[in-house]
Amino acid sequence: MKAALYSRFQGPLTIEDLPDPAPESDGVVVSVEATGLCRSDWHGWMGHDPDIVLPHVPGHELMGAIVATGSNVGRWRVGDRVTVPFVAGCGECETCRSGNEQVCERQFQPGFTAWGSFAEFVALRYADGNLVAVPEETAAVPAAILGCRFATAFRAVVDQGRVGTDEWVAVHGCGGVGLAAIMIARAYGARVVAIDPNDEARELARSLGATTLDADPDRDTVMTALMDTTGGGPHLSVDAIGNAAAVALSIESLRPRGRHVQIGLLPENQTAIPMGTVIARELEIVGSHGMQARRYPAMMEMILDGRLEPDRLVTRTISLSEVTEALPAMGTVRKPGVTVIDRLDG
Repeated sequence: MKAALYSRFQGPLTIEDLPDPAPESDGVVVSVEATGLCRSDWHGWMGHDPDIVLPHVPGHELMGAIVATGSNVGRWRVGDRVTVPFVAGCGECETCRSGNEQVCERQFQPGFTAWGSFAEFVALRYADGNLVAVPEETAAVPAAILGCRFATAFRAVVDQGRVGTDEWVAVHGCGGVGLAAIMIARAYGARVVAIDPNDEARELARSLGATTLDADPDRDTVMTALMDTTGGGPHLSVDAIGNAAAVALSIESLRPRGRHVQIGLLPENQTAIPMGTVIARELEIVGSHGMQARRYPAMMEMILDGRLEPDRLVTRTISLSEVTEALPAMGTVRKPGVTVIDRLDG
């Protein structure tokens, strides 16, 4: 198979001919039709993820058709169109049995704990408990982003954030996750204010129904504008970018008994939580890490009936060969919206 490979962190990516994968007894092999280019892939390439063993094929957001199944797989057949949460739980541990496969300690993550989907084929474990069927009417490109960014935003806003009709939701960072969070919050009847320094990103956010603010270096200016826009502070605030200043602003701007949801990854020991504010206003701070396969039907129903339109977030499609430059560039060049690889043959 053709695949993008790197042999050292922050080193060059090359397109190589590699052996086709075989399924584990509990897994499948998927022929990749489309796969998202996500900042988490860049973090992996930078060396920020201890699960990655070199050499490595990145890629964790994907959609494709099953071409082989393991001996213990009972729910899936060759030809089935599927996606998969970027965190696949083992299904057997206490955490999985409680319904929280997204934080399984023995989790399988394509593109992190194993080779990923920047390839013509990808092997996926724990298939019966984690694969998600993709309806025929859902195209491959928007389906590819359901494995990470869109599902992550859905869980953050709906399950962890408990968004309510007419509530004010603040979204800090209008990348793929942030834009998805805006769309989902609006679909639930919330009012959204989005904060981002990039003009094009803010334009995309406005097209999804958000009021936008520039993430001005003058924090007091942003805080005043945010409080004025929301009439006293958001009910729910989401950090979708992973920025220490954004986290502090998100928490400190919340109205009493507001909720902060953390999605964006942050370097360890670089975020000071304003705990006095948390206590005085009885705020909630929760993390959000992917979404369980069992929660996909609720999201898929909203996609099929048109309340959610993930295709509107995709602003660029590229070939596998373009990944060699596009992935490293994510550290310095910001492309608004979501980029999806839809040509996997080189």
